[in-house]
Amino acid sequence: MHDYFLKYLLNLNEYNFIFIVGKRGVGLKSAIRNLLIVLLLLIIAAGGGIWYVWNGMKPVEPSGSAVTFTVQKGMGSSEIANLLEKHGIIRSALLFKGYLKWTNEGSQFKAGTYSAAPGATYDNLISRLNAGDVVKKETVVFTIPEGYTAEQIADRLAQAWGKEASVFLSLMDKGEGLKEMEVLGVPPDQDLRHRLEGYLFPETYELVKGSTPQQIVEKLMDELQKKLDSIPDWQTRLKERGMTLHELLTVASLVEREVVVDSERPLVAGVIYNRLKKGQKLEIDATVQYLLGRQKERLLYKDLEIKSPYNTYRNTGLPPGPICNPGLASIKAALAPEASDYYFYVTKKDGTHTHLFAKTYKEHLANVKKSQQGAKETSS
Repeated sequence: MHDYFLKYLLNLNEYNFIFIVGKRGVGLKSAIRNLLIVLLLLIIAAGGGIWYVWNGMKPVEPSGSAVTFTVQKGMGSSEIANLLEKHGIIRSALLFKGYLKWTNEGSQFKAGTYSAAPGATYDNLISRLNAGDVVKKETVVFTIPEGYTAEQIADRLAQAWGKEASVFLSLMDKGEGLKEMEVLGVPPDQDLRHRLEGYLFPETYELVKGSTPQQIVEKLMDELQKKLDSIPDWQTRLKERGMTLHELLTVASLVEREVVVDSERPLVAGVIYNRLKKGQKLEIDATVQYLLGRQKERLLYKDLEIKSPYNTYRNTGLPPGPICNPGLASIKAALAPEASDYYFYVTKKDGTHTHLFAKTYKEHLANVKKSQQGAKETSS
């Protein structure tokens, strides 16, 4: 009985062992199968993700027509990505944002209006946004010569912009809505013929075709400020001379209309200051030409007697304001005149456009004769 029972147990254990091993074998196979299924799903998912990314980053199919979009100041790269997707330039803003982070780009994008055709690559778009490769607007190029008066500038602007000269001249007389009026300290319109005379810097400009008259005149004034700031310590030097900017520009305008050769500008400025310091009338023909409103080949005695604050033959001191718009050389000369004992000068009439300088009136009369003689020799 005991042996039978032992055999039974041995048979039972053998059966259990086979059962357990078999059971474990089935579980292992199931686990491997499940693992393979998971791996397969991961591979499929990864492949789908790769395909999604690859397809999403592909350039949009070219349509042949460019699209314009505007990047406003302060826009972040995320907003710009959304803008590009909205205009159909890229397929996915999300992928573009990811690409920007991966390449460490997007922080240098510049504001402006761009034009891009569907089909542009990410790198091309990034390069253009970094460079500020905006749409080129139609512009107007015009030149204001040195020594032009406000009226001449108004005529020049009218020709360039297809408007009436009175539109520009009205702005120059009133200065309404111009921020540079306060910046430059333009004085009130008292005896001035044109309030902005002298404050419109002569230069070649290129402005957007749609610019308003206010923007155009403002640009000319802004250029004057830039040129003044290019002169080292100009405000300190002006203060040392005890002058206002308005007075400086007035002297510079006299130099501009009296001198052709740049090397003589500081010397002529010095003569003007000598006469002012002495309380002597400036007697500058250019001031009379200005009040007449036209250029006369020869002034008559009756012209010199015209009652006007601009007539330096009748009044001592400076005229109430500039008589033209001076260039940088004349402004520098007025700020840093050449010291001398000269009180008179006369133009040589030999075609050189230079001057003869004198300390006394007697010397001046002799120079006038030399000038006249030079004219005769030149004509013969």
